[in-house]
Amino acid sequence: MAVALGMDALSLGIGIGMRGIRLLDIAKISLIIAVFHMIMPLMGMFTGQYVSHLLGSIATMLGGALLVLLGAHMVYSSLKGDEVRPFDHRTLWGMLVFALSVSVDSFSVGVSLGMFSSDLLLTVLLFGSFGGAMSIIGLLLGRRVGHWIGEYGEALGGIVLLSFGLKFLF
Repeated sequence: MAVALGMDALSLGIGIGMRGIRLLDIAKISLIIAVFHMIMPLMGMFTGQYVSHLLGSIATMLGGALLVLLGAHMVYSSLKGDEVRPFDHRTLWGMLVFALSVSVDSFSVGVSLGMFSSDLLLTVLLFGSFGGAMSIIGLLLGRRVGHWIGEYGEALGGIVLLSFGLKFLF
């Protein structure tokens, strides 16, 4: 499960990395994602079975809607020629928005895991480790690919975010 949840961080990291990102920012974003991948399932596990059915689809839809908006704005800005970004991944706010968008599903999984007697510490550490590691891989991969793609990187990154947002919604 930790790998599956980390796949969001990997694939969305590729989209962000294509816009160009410094190694220090990769480290910061990945650390924040790792923390979110620990906090969100922990909160979910404490929430328990009662809320699982209600928040499961809502959390996924909120995450999907956020990604659609961010992706659409990136594509629009790229095509229009604006330098405005949906969020600046170099700021704390931008990092938090990105981390939340890739970690919201782990809350739903945590709610589901809260129904079982799973090892809390092991679960949280695995989720955080895989989320952080896979975001590093995605951001580095996107950074490398972004140089090849050039000026189309932001539009392509937006399409990646938009596609995953639509996947979560439908």
